[in-house]
Amino acid sequence: MQSYTIYGINGPVVTVKGGRGLAMMDMVNVGDEALIGEVVGVDGDTTTVQVYEETSGLMPGQKVVSQGAPMSILLGPGLLHNIFDGIARPLSVIADRSGPFIHRGINVPTLDLEKQWDTTVLVKEGDTLRPGDCYAQCPETTLITHRCLVPAGVSGKVTKVLPSGSYNVEETLVELTDRLGEVHALKLAQRWPIRTPRPMAERLPIHRPLITGQRIIDTLFPIGKGGAAAIPGPFGAGKTMTQHQLAKWSDADIIVYLGCGERGNEMTQALDEFSELLDPKSQQPLMNRTILIANTSNMPVAAREASVYTGMTIAEYYRDMGYHVALMADSTSRWAEALREISGRLEEMPAEEGFPAYLASRLAEFYERAGYVKTLEGKEGSVTVIGAVSPQGGDFSEPVTQNTKRYVRTFWGLDRALAYGRHFPSINWLTSYSEYIDDLKPWYDQNVSPKFMADRQRIFTLLQEEEQLLEIVKLIGSDVLPEDQKLVLDTARLIRVGFLQQNSYNIIDTYVPLEKQFRMMELILELYDGARKLLERSIPLSQLRATGIFDTLSKVKYEVPNDHQERFDGYHDQIQAALRQVDEANR
Repeated sequence: MQSYTIYGINGPVVTVKGGRGLAMMDMVNVGDEALIGEVVGVDGDTTTVQVYEETSGLMPGQKVVSQGAPMSILLGPGLLHNIFDGIARPLSVIADRSGPFIHRGINVPTLDLEKQWDTTVLVKEGDTLRPGDCYAQCPETTLITHRCLVPAGVSGKVTKVLPSGSYNVEETLVELTDRLGEVHALKLAQRWPIRTPRPMAERLPIHRPLITGQRIIDTLFPIGKGGAAAIPGPFGAGKTMTQHQLAKWSDADIIVYLGCGERGNEMTQALDEFSELLDPKSQQPLMNRTILIANTSNMPVAAREASVYTGMTIAEYYRDMGYHVALMADSTSRWAEALREISGRLEEMPAEEGFPAYLASRLAEFYERAGYVKTLEGKEGSVTVIGAVSPQGGDFSEPVTQNTKRYVRTFWGLDRALAYGRHFPSINWLTSYSEYIDDLKPWYDQNVSPKFMADRQRIFTLLQEEEQLLEIVKLIGSDVLPEDQKLVLDTARLIRVGFLQQNSYNIIDTYVPLEKQFRMMELILELYDGARKLLERSIPLSQLRATGIFDTLSKVKYEVPNDHQERFDGYHDQIQAALRQVDEANR
């Protein structure tokens, strides 16, 4: 390997002289401790390298050695049930070697190279394989079967194959000879450059929702599988908590949770909680289908910048096997801040609020890798991206939030006032939106009810009407409002408290299937329609309030278990009884 010489050091940015043999995006080892770095600029005889580790102690004159390949990670069995840093080094192995702090220059492989996997080889000599064909598989965890696929750009005839048995990730299982006579070794693992999207056969239209069990998301602002969503919100609004709920309850096959630049205590809490959680669908540890990438705020900024690509590459790898993957990025604002710091060290011209001019294109590169696709093998898979944004002071007009909105179709804006009022999820129904409604309507019509979307629109309209009426109430009070407007306020309050507000610590309310969400909407609208008929006969709303039916419906979410939805029939009876009671009292 050819070596070069350090000329200058500016934080994580190292200038190299005599680097004419270095190419953009090449991976290098920097200094006597062989720190991991990547070439980010080439100008004549001068090359710029960003280092993914702390550069204290580096000196001009030390060597920089090229690896001759882009920044890549090893993909294979063993990724699941593991915790990595931003450049895919397993933290448990690092802890065994260096203790609680990551020492510099630790070169740890992503996967356990010695572990034996019970492998079933699916091909035989003479078979012709193309990119994306599955040649072997092994049970990675009790929930996920790992399928080994022929890498892109490789095809040919099987000329050598090992029998099924126990193998590690470095042993050659299949030898493939192409038309030129070149032999390609197929193993349990393969390398892939993190900044290069993995190929697909076709990008498919988004047609089915990612079901989360959170009413305000599934009903009002759904996200499609393969879609992209942003969760912006100020400090304390519940971004991380919302992502934890989605990671636990969404119907994705695999969860990739990316802690990008978050506080160390928050990441510690997340790691501890995920290790203890049970998958609600299988009652097995949630980590059996989860990959955690932890890059805290005190870790090098260059590694923070690379961590989002590491997480996305892993997500695409499992997508190619035919799995539906949900990637939680918390938070993209910290990632953008890393871009800003590195850009400043590179002495690039700053744009708005000091962020680099290419902030928008980098965000686009990240979010555009989400999608619902047909894989090279012909299966369907998806990567759904849910990125948290942390605007300073909750200002949604800042560059990261505004540029993110250009590339996502679902926007869950968190509200500090709702969070401080203990209303969770604190998603503001007036500033949030979903552009997947029309795409998902056929699925909801077929799998839930043809009335679902119509009911959703009525619920949303009542909330908007409430907001307009509250402006009047602030000026003149609610007593002077006509009865029909008082009914809108009462019904909207029932929607907010009894439907949108959800208790993650209540075993019944933490997850709600779509059928139950629909029946809850039906109850609320049945009461609203019945009350309007009473008001048309000049019967005051206060008489219906006195029956206690509004308070009764606000508690439905705690009293109807998911597996006993027949109890909704009793609430329909209570609504009709309350309406009859008021009606008969006024005859």
